[in-house]
Amino acid sequence: MPIPGKLLTTAMAVMPQTDVKQALDLALSLDVPFWPQLPNYSYYEDMYVQAAEHFPGIVLDMEKKTLRFSMDKFIEEFEETMSRFDDPPYFDISEQYSVVYHDFLARDLADRPAIRGQLEGPVSFGFNILDQDDRPILFDDTIRPFMLEFMAKRINVQLARLKECNANAFMFVDEPGLQFIFSAMSGYGDQKAKTDLDAFFSTVDRPRGIHLCGNPDWDFLLNLDLDILSMDIYTNAEIFSACTASIKKFLDRGGVLVWGIVPTGYEVFAKESLGFLAMKLEGIWQHLGRSRIDIGQILSQSMLSPATCCLVNPDKGQTVENAFSLVNHLSRMLREKYKLV
Repeated sequence: MPIPGKLLTTAMAVMPQTDVKQALDLALSLDVPFWPQLPNYSYYEDMYVQAAEHFPGIVLDMEKKTLRFSMDKFIEEFEETMSRFDDPPYFDISEQYSVVYHDFLARDLADRPAIRGQLEGPVSFGFNILDQDDRPILFDDTIRPFMLEFMAKRINVQLARLKECNANAFMFVDEPGLQFIFSAMSGYGDQKAKTDLDAFFSTVDRPRGIHLCGNPDWDFLLNLDLDILSMDIYTNAEIFSACTASIKKFLDRGGVLVWGIVPTGYEVFAKESLGFLAMKLEGIWQHLGRSRIDIGQILSQSMLSPATCCLVNPDKGQTVENAFSLVNHLSRMLREKYKLV
């Protein structure tokens, strides 16, 4: 299995640090490192801006830090984009859009159990980017199919680059917007999302998965064709652990779960301890065990991570750094307890 389990550590990509080396050193302190996204360092490092590179019709204002879409501009640029559709570098992330990514690729990563990349997913991108009429481009039946194809291409190109550094590379498709599609007010229902995401993932190379920090319909996510699912279990433990049938099905297919257990918010983190977080996590596993999900299988097909990204702590990056350290300590403790080392 190219995606490791056994309670190894990774983390969400968005980090509050403004120093590239410091952020990379933190990412590399985990078992499965990744290239950080640092919006406080540069607006180019924002996850939506990075996903938007070379997307026809995008209007990026670096001074105002806004990202919009223009249909007139899309029409003007569409032919150029299609002429480059078989040009992998065109779909990669340039140094202008992420110095962190290119620094990461320059590192010696071959001895890691795996490495990871990420790109904003089409549902979240489509919800977030508004057109000239202030309407999310996800609702445009002309733009949406192209967007699905474009984002799949970008993910595949990045994964190929990462696999040159480590054969066990895999990708997170970051989809915070998936928590909104189950509202009657979203204008984009779960059935349409299921059809679109099935088509999308059928063109995305493996290994691939979804990361989000919100609270979507977990049965919906667990039944997508994913290799890995990363979540905030610290906040969503009760509702996620109720989805026992889907969790068992996901694990039996070989899926890996990333349990985001260590909070990164300044006040919440200060209240927690290693022992309590271990007890909380083991309580979830024991509940699943009572539902006939083998705990050995859970441990074998699980990783640990911080619960969420956080850009707004008063101590800037210190709590996030502490959370990375704590998740490593938790991993070592549990791996020793369950003889996974």
